[in-house]
Amino acid sequence: MPLSLLKYGLRRDYVPHGDIPPTPDLKKSYDVVIVGGGGHGLAAAYYLSHVHGITDVAILEKGYLAGGNTARNTTTVRSNYMTEQSVAFYKEGVSLFETMSHDLGFNVMFSQRGQLTLAHSDATMRSFRLRAEMGKHMGTRIEVVDAKAVQEICPHVNMDFGGQHEVLGGLWHEDGGTARHDAVAWGYAKRAAEKGVEIHQRTEVQGFRKSGDRVTHVITDRGEIAAGQVLQAVGGLNGQVAELAGFRLPIRSFPLQAMVTQPLKPFLDVLLSSANMHTYLVQSSRGEVVIGGGSDPYQLVSTRSTFDQKEALAAGAVHLVPFLHNVKLLRQWAGITDMTPDYSPIMGESPLRNYWLDCGWGTWGFKATPVAGKRMAETIATGRVPEILKPFALSRFEHFALVNEMGATAASH
Repeated sequence: MPLSLLKYGLRRDYVPHGDIPPTPDLKKSYDVVIVGGGGHGLAAAYYLSHVHGITDVAILEKGYLAGGNTARNTTTVRSNYMTEQSVAFYKEGVSLFETMSHDLGFNVMFSQRGQLTLAHSDATMRSFRLRAEMGKHMGTRIEVVDAKAVQEICPHVNMDFGGQHEVLGGLWHEDGGTARHDAVAWGYAKRAAEKGVEIHQRTEVQGFRKSGDRVTHVITDRGEIAAGQVLQAVGGLNGQVAELAGFRLPIRSFPLQAMVTQPLKPFLDVLLSSANMHTYLVQSSRGEVVIGGGSDPYQLVSTRSTFDQKEALAAGAVHLVPFLHNVKLLRQWAGITDMTPDYSPIMGESPLRNYWLDCGWGTWGFKATPVAGKRMAETIATGRVPEILKPFALSRFEHFALVNEMGATAASH
């Protein structure tokens, strides 16, 4: 096999083929313009082109492909939420991840290993029972487990018997897993590009021209283009881009930091998290231990890393798995979360008739990548918001029909 690969690589008639075509010149108009070249925008382009036959699509990305929050998250996939609306939505997302490698013909390295969230108090155990019952009602694999079962599922965890953070039990979510974030983005990008979707990197949207309640043109630093419909999916910058379009969103942006250790031999088979300690751990396929927590407690549009968050995450990780105390850190990074008042996303209609929203993801945008892309593509293609998205409409804030998921994160805010 190595000799065959060498011969193939040295052939004179071998023409390398990149997954993503070079950035083309902008056309004068497109049926659909997607603002944001991250996972959600790429997934929407894939479903528009492959399912609905809409290929006259331009993706406009200010930086490089999937270089924003898609490249800065910790790759967790789960559906153990609190409300019926959210569980139904994220359950569909998990099912799409399960078949994604086959559907795209691109290995996204999906590993469905399960998520264990620890409870250190009776109050947390009660909230876990509520989430477990909702999950079972909606058909997900989830259950409350006692301390003995926690030790069986994750033998390395510090039970801290009699201590301040004694583990009383946990929430075991068998559907939980991880996927390779850049592989997901590149898989969608490659297949969308094959259908003719144009991906324009280093193309910044600077404004919009409108006629009445419709967007007619998108203004970029490379020129102005006419657009039949526009989808906004720009992660932590959603509030700013919406203001360019002439309206405000109930969104505030906060940094969310994480870090990763040097590679270790495989020891952590599950996604381990503690809401009380604002810490979660997952071991990657390369052996690195990814450590994350809650978002920073201040508004800021920045991807800088801070020492105090590193210190807090390290303390939580060492308490949960004490033998990590001498392990070296390789790097630390941050993303920008666009938080809504009820910690649920905004999807569907905007104040403009042909301008659609995919925003407000906070800390769980990656796990929604396939289902958000699929359902937003359906919305754009049909002009109708599907039932599964209606609870997440922007108008819910006017009618006080909130979808409260504040306590559903694995490392509480």
